[in-house]
Amino acid sequence: MRVRNRSRQHFSAAVLLGALGASGALLSAAACHATELVYTPVNPAFGGSPLNGAVLLNAAQAQNKTTDPDAPKPTTGSTQTSLQQFNDILERSVLSRLASAATSGIMGANGQLVPGTVSTGNFSIQISDLGGGLLLVTTTDKVTGASTSFQVGQP
Repeated sequence: MRVRNRSRQHFSAAVLLGALGASGALLSAAACHATELVYTPVNPAFGGSPLNGAVLLNAAQAQNKTTDPDAPKPTTGSTQTSLQQFNDILERSVLSRLASAATSGIMGANGQLVPGTVSTGNFSIQISDLGGGLLLVTTTDKVTGASTSFQVGQP
């Protein structure tokens, strides 16, 4: 019996020493390869790259499921006929040409505004020199009498 106890004690001591040696080897190996952790922010508001801003905004908007209850409901198709659409395009084209003609009448050869008055069918555009390089442009609606003005600086 005595021999048995000693062999058991010898075996448990050998297992304990072996386990300590293996864990010590693991700890020493881990200490050799460990590096410090460095936090790098992603959000530009917290020091991250500004190039991440658009990506984060798009991801947030894609996840946003809330809707404005007062917002108009989107239409599934165009409510105008092709004839109405063509008429709108034609009207915009004519107005664009009228604006170009009016602009050419109030612009000099050097591209600067020239004081004077230009009349179109429904509008009267008056340009007055205020001095010091400032011009007052007043547009008057001949039908309603309403007018709007703004100042423009010229060199």
